[in-house]
Amino acid sequence: MSRPRPPVALCLLAAIAASPLAAQPTPELTVGVSGSEPFVVLNGAKPRGIAVEIWQSVAAQAGWRYKFRQFPSVPDAMHAIRDGQLDVAVGPITITAERVAYSRFSQPFFASHLAILSRAESPTLWQRIAPFFSESFFFAVGGLLTILAFVGTLIWLSERRIPDSHFPRSPIQGIGCGIWFAVVTMSTVGYGDMAPRTLFGRAITGAWIIVSFIAATSLVAGIASTLTLTGLNTAVIATADQLRGRDVAVLAESPGESFAGRYGARLHGVPSLPGMVALLQNRTADAVVFDRPQLQFFLRVHSPNGVSLGAVDYERQHYAFALPLRSELQHDLNLHLLQLREAGVIDRIARTWLGAGDE
Repeated sequence: MSRPRPPVALCLLAAIAASPLAAQPTPELTVGVSGSEPFVVLNGAKPRGIAVEIWQSVAAQAGWRYKFRQFPSVPDAMHAIRDGQLDVAVGPITITAERVAYSRFSQPFFASHLAILSRAESPTLWQRIAPFFSESFFFAVGGLLTILAFVGTLIWLSERRIPDSHFPRSPIQGIGCGIWFAVVTMSTVGYGDMAPRTLFGRAITGAWIIVSFIAATSLVAGIASTLTLTGLNTAVIATADQLRGRDVAVLAESPGESFAGRYGARLHGVPSLPGMVALLQNRTADAVVFDRPQLQFFLRVHSPNGVSLGAVDYERQHYAFALPLRSELQHDLNLHLLQLREAGVIDRIARTWLGAGDE
């Protein structure tokens, strides 16, 4: 008994599926790379850096084929995304409302902040002595004088009735001598021209010696610390409030540009971080506003003289990969990014370039 023959349509479908035409390869993606070191490094035969290595890990995991296309700046790469010339833009690309209007973004792969890089200059004479004319300094001196007057008064009250006492009965003279006694005791000079004779006076003196020893040590340490700090080089601009009316170098069309503009700075748009630092060093600009990881990496690699990186962070930035609005890669790209993050791959790549202290 012969087997029933399969329908002709099924045979045709099976033949088409097995033919070479059915196994079309994945289209090659055009990937734009741009941005500052250490996220994109373009000084070799092939792009390198944190963002590039994360993309390469994603593409290897997804089985995507791609070719790199280099751009001089992130805005240039984003313009290419907007115009449909790229499938993906890779680099330290900050997610902003303006960019989301014409593109899609992947899950963030790195979080950063803006920071201020400024010239470090030697302090003027007034900057060195200004702390000694501050309100807090005068409050401290007033408090010390009040304590000396209090101790001097206690000594006078305990000693004023002793015959031939070193502390006269007259309140003005007696308290004055008591204050003098408290001063020389605090300074550990102890001329010996005055000494308490009563038990109460000696008890006060003993307690004051202990207290004044601690106070004098703290006072000397504070003065020495102040003199040391005021003698160090200081940043021309240390906080964002000092940007108003100053010349500030920024990356054109970047979050740093809008941030410095909100603080009333005079903006100098520059296409690269080395160019911004050059403006700072030749005194065309008073400060640079840019992302902290890139500034830290630049300072560590190039060690430019006469600059100081501010300690305050501003405006958290999230870096992600950009795609055209009609892209169908977003879901798969996010899936592989999350898998790499959960496996610790992204953190290992960042630590390799930045070190633990710069993350």
